[in-house]
Amino acid sequence: MGRDYFNEEERWVTTAKGPLPEEREVTTLPPRRKSRVSINIILFILTVGTTLFAGALHQGVDPLRNPSELIKGLPFSAALLFILLAHEMGHYLTSKKYHIDATLPYFIPAPTIIGTFGALIKMRSPIYGKRVLFDIGVAGPLAGVVVTIPILIIGLKLSLVKELGTPLEGEMMLGTSIFLSMMTKMILGNLPDSCHIILHPLGFAGWIGLLVTSLNLMPVGQLDGGHIAYAVLGRKAELVSRLVLVALLGLGLAGAHMWMLWAILLIFIMRVRHPVPLDYDIPLDRKREIIGIIMLILFIVTFIPFPFGKQ
Repeated sequence: MGRDYFNEEERWVTTAKGPLPEEREVTTLPPRRKSRVSINIILFILTVGTTLFAGALHQGVDPLRNPSELIKGLPFSAALLFILLAHEMGHYLTSKKYHIDATLPYFIPAPTIIGTFGALIKMRSPIYGKRVLFDIGVAGPLAGVVVTIPILIIGLKLSLVKELGTPLEGEMMLGTSIFLSMMTKMILGNLPDSCHIILHPLGFAGWIGLLVTSLNLMPVGQLDGGHIAYAVLGRKAELVSRLVLVALLGLGLAGAHMWMLWAILLIFIMRVRHPVPLDYDIPLDRKREIIGIIMLILFIVTFIPFPFGKQ
């Protein structure tokens, strides 16, 4: 679900092609490690299976008792994997544009309510400068949200709206964001508080797509938002990261346990401090600064304070 890795210790021999780092042409490269594409394929197939299983469960099917009905999980599985693939291919293709040695996406199957822990690519060479870092960081969330929005729109149109005095017993209650509330109002109109939306599998996949977008756009460490924040703010981005982590811990104490877990993962596994790109002193241009502000707004409007259970 979107952490990108690169090795600070490797150094590539380049020759200047222009005044900016991203315009450099690689002339001599260290030997590249061969990627075992078979691993990517196996993980993808396993993730297809786990997301099919999760999608079937959401449709009220027990795939263990009725394996033939596993196909009912296909709409959810296909939509979710398409969103994750678009996100990671945004990173991958941009990395290739700048001659960054990047792997194909690794999908992560998991026995969760959505059947996966997401996907990631691994960058095995250093980032030349802040402009390259920015472009790679932005590409994933932009590609992901472009795919998510039409899936969400179709999913909302296919969803059921029922007027109920209380939530359906045993149903999972999903939180909302500013963007999701706007989309729901635009597509389904003004609904009274007594109405409950029973999301179509495509709508649920779209909901997850927005959650994935906000997760990755958090301005922390080596998340996509961390890349963007570091490219825009430089070393000051570390202060922003710490403030975000404090906010996540606060939400966790308020009942959003998912954010407590996410904050712990960021602190102890994904690292708060961002590695320094090779050409740190090259500033961003005005266009990228504006895009950076837009991505911050996108993070705010897609963020779900209480994703599960608390409405």
